[in-house]
Amino acid sequence: MKRNVMEFFALPLAEKAALAQEPGGVEGYGQAFVVSEEQTLDWADMLFLLTQPPSYRDLHLWPSRPSTFKNCLESYSVEVQRVAGELLGAMAENLGVRDHSDLTRLAASQSVRMNYYPPCPEAHVDRMLGLSPHSDAVGLTLLLQVSPVPGLQIRRNGGWLPVTPLPGALIVNVGDVIEVLTNGKYKSVEHRAVVNTREERMSMATFHNGNFGTTYGPLKEIVGEEEPRYRSVSVEEYTKLVFSSKLDGKSIMDAMKIN
Repeated sequence: MKRNVMEFFALPLAEKAALAQEPGGVEGYGQAFVVSEEQTLDWADMLFLLTQPPSYRDLHLWPSRPSTFKNCLESYSVEVQRVAGELLGAMAENLGVRDHSDLTRLAASQSVRMNYYPPCPEAHVDRMLGLSPHSDAVGLTLLLQVSPVPGLQIRRNGGWLPVTPLPGALIVNVGDVIEVLTNGKYKSVEHRAVVNTREERMSMATFHNGNFGTTYGPLKEIVGEEEPRYRSVSVEEYTKLVFSSKLDGKSIMDAMKIN
């Protein structure tokens, strides 16, 4: 998978641009969360694709080069989805949730974002970021570090803590949806990506969510005698909220809180 990501971003710009996001769409090659012409864009290119279930896929936006890309991504997405389901099951067990499917259902749908951060001579966190500070508005994210150049940082104790990638390991981020379902027992992590002055960086984030036709809201079994901290919404309504917003800290969580 790493080799395929690197080979895709090494293609000529015209070949990548042929897979550009369509107006009003989120899949394809380009930038994410562009909501106005005035905003400052992140120093990154990306390829965003829906992968699971297979019926969600728009295969005309899947690269034909490298030639192994499609088969490789299909295999990778199945294995990462399995890992996500097992992690969610362990979290349900940790919380004492009797029906693990209340959380494992968050592995039902999947999308991927492949990131390319070019070298940036003006790389400085006050002026240029590869990915703006945000928490993932999903259930669970599994991040593959494609190139060895670090760049991921998480917010902790009021500062930014660099995350050193471990060879052969995936980084797991708790997303906003898990914070909602667990009524804040698990908290989503705010993070950002910084860029390097001399070296390019590549990564691949695999996002997991519930299927359309279901609802996100605090689980009654977890809330117990407490008051729910977040409102309940359909997955469709939540998705519209996410894609009409720009990356900005934990703004999605703020919108979901019950005041």
